[in-house]
Amino acid sequence: MQIDNQNFTSVYQDYKQLVYNVALQYVQNTEDAEEVIQDVFVKVYQSLDKFENNSTLKTWIYRITINHSLDFLKKKNSKKYFFIFGRKSDSEPEVNNISTFEHPGIQLENKEDAKILFDVINTLPDNQKTAFILSKIDGLSNPEVAEIMEMTVSSIESLLFRAKKSLQEKLSNKFEEYRKKK
Repeated sequence: MQIDNQNFTSVYQDYKQLVYNVALQYVQNTEDAEEVIQDVFVKVYQSLDKFENNSTLKTWIYRITINHSLDFLKKKNSKKYFFIFGRKSDSEPEVNNISTFEHPGIQLENKEDAKILFDVINTLPDNQKTAFILSKIDGLSNPEVAEIMEMTVSSIESLLFRAKKSLQEKLSNKFEEYRKKK
């Protein structure tokens, strides 16, 4: 695709909401999602002239967003690990090890349940997590998920089956703990 400011602006306008929603489902914080958006569109801008139409532009942007979101989480989690005991120096801010859950699509009364659900989703292996989010949260079909993840449809079905089974077990345990506390 020939790159110029008009093409890039069009791509940005067409896909900024999709990128934001996908990033938010991974990072679960609006500021972090906005940071991922910037990284994704810098990558898109730098690579748009190399896009070869082997897949749709939407699929390509999904892949970039997922990869940047996963990389962002890995970097963020490694920083939390190093700062778990406080600041390295007086000039550096202390990083809290508390996960916040901010998703504008979740109504206030459902935020606690949604946080529990996303906390459990975040414990899944990356491939299961990605397949589950794309399929069950974004509502994509298994063939679309397979194209984005560059896998076969049967592999996606297997990932989704394992993800659902794992989520059922983990959520059951979470709610069992919750009931015992009351």
